[in-house]
Amino acid sequence: MVAPAPSKKTVAELKASILQPSLSSKYECWFKPPSKVSTWLGQRKSAGLGNYTSSQDSLISLSCSETSLPGSSLATHEINNDFTGVTERHAYRRQYDDRASFTFYVDNNYEIIHFFENWIAFIVNEQRTNSTAFGPGLDKSNFSCRVNFPKDYQQTIYITKFEKDFSNKSLVYNFFQAYPISIDSMPVSYDESQLLKCTVSFTYTRYYIGSISSSSSSSSPATNEEPQAPTTPETPNRITLTGEDYTRRRQGLP
Repeated sequence: MVAPAPSKKTVAELKASILQPSLSSKYECWFKPPSKVSTWLGQRKSAGLGNYTSSQDSLISLSCSETSLPGSSLATHEINNDFTGVTERHAYRRQYDDRASFTFYVDNNYEIIHFFENWIAFIVNEQRTNSTAFGPGLDKSNFSCRVNFPKDYQQTIYITKFEKDFSNKSLVYNFFQAYPISIDSMPVSYDESQLLKCTVSFTYTRYYIGSISSSSSSSSPATNEEPQAPTTPETPNRITLTGEDYTRRRQGLP
């Protein structure tokens, strides 16, 4: 293949290409917990551990002040000495980052902290009180736990990257089988007051990229479902003929 020769570019061509960059501050994240986790979050209200309702999904989404679009790499097998002085690398697998980190502004009700703390508490099935089924409570020296099944706490989460004109040019990163794996420590001090931030790391199996239509007015995250087959039009009403009617029509009679 021959390298292309340099060519002149007009101002209009530059404006249409490199002068329309993507901005890093235009994004949105969505964290919708699985149904069993949502039920658990509701049960924790009685212990004063958060006040989660589905209406707070927007709060969690807007509070995400920083994250990173995920990356991946190819695992390769190294081949030496097939050709003199040449080292070849042949790809055999795609490897994904092992986790994604999200930083949140913490509200004065600490709902962000409660949300992720309770999600992790559900994963390891932490009980606050003694139970015949689950054993000693969390505050007991002989506390133990039985971790829940992965399907009960894993969920697809989303990062939507868009531009300020809300055009249909967007990227939706779908993190498959994701769940929070760690919460970073949050330093506090008597120094000058700053916004308290909470950084949560999610692990996931893999990610894939989809898109979302700019015409969608829904506030829910993109699901990237497969296009549905067109609906078959209803069959028009048919005239049911009796045996006598059929005979008359065959004979050309009204």
